[in-house]
Amino acid sequence: MFRTFSILFFLQRNKASIDGKAPIYLRITVDGKRSQISIKRKIDINKWNNDAGKVTGNSADIRDLNRYLDTIRHKIYKIEQRLQNDDKHITSLLIKNIYLGKEEKHKLLLEIFKNHNEQVERLVGKDFAPGTAERYRTAKKHLEAFIKLEYKVDDIPVKDVDYKFISSFEYYLKTERNCAHNTAIKYITNFKKIIRIAYANDWIVKDPFFNWKAKLKIVDREFLSEDEVQKIIELNTSIKRIDQVKDIFILIALLV
Repeated sequence: MFRTFSILFFLQRNKASIDGKAPIYLRITVDGKRSQISIKRKIDINKWNNDAGKVTGNSADIRDLNRYLDTIRHKIYKIEQRLQNDDKHITSLLIKNIYLGKEEKHKLLLEIFKNHNEQVERLVGKDFAPGTAERYRTAKKHLEAFIKLEYKVDDIPVKDVDYKFISSFEYYLKTERNCAHNTAIKYITNFKKIIRIAYANDWIVKDPFFNWKAKLKIVDREFLSEDEVQKIIELNTSIKRIDQVKDIFILIALLV
């Protein structure tokens, strides 16, 4: 949350023309950091009131110019208020860019997920196992289907993800996709990494997973029957690594 915010109209006297007119600028200050905008108007230096940030006089042209300054001031305050309501990290540059029509486009959730998965794919065999890459692909596929079903769009801004979104996605995985509890939690944990990337890059101002806790259920597994163990023993494979895994599994099964 920012501490100070102010706007000020002033003259750039060093840019005054020969006829004594100087351009009017707007200065936006947030927490001591400034951004400036030219309002594309000039006025006689002698008619400018520094304290009021307005032009002195009562002619029709001066009244129009002062109304224009008031309109700009009102727009800047509305932008600042909107950013506060959206819980945005407010800076003077952000306010300036929004006023000038250069507002940063919101990062899209699935687009971030796609870029992440492409990086994981390139690092398979180095930093990631093939199975890890596959789980991220599947998690993205489920998330994409959920967004299309729930929001009727192809993607959403990552800033729109909140606790309700996460809970709804978990419910979707367990119902529409028929995922077991632990499987659903694993997919959401994959999704959680994407949100953490967005948070670390300041694309969102708070972590929607802050109050979400993953709770895996302990699953009691039955022992294999003798027939099932025998089928594994008789299984033929030409892959040496799988043969080694099979031999280890059989040894453990026989010792239990």
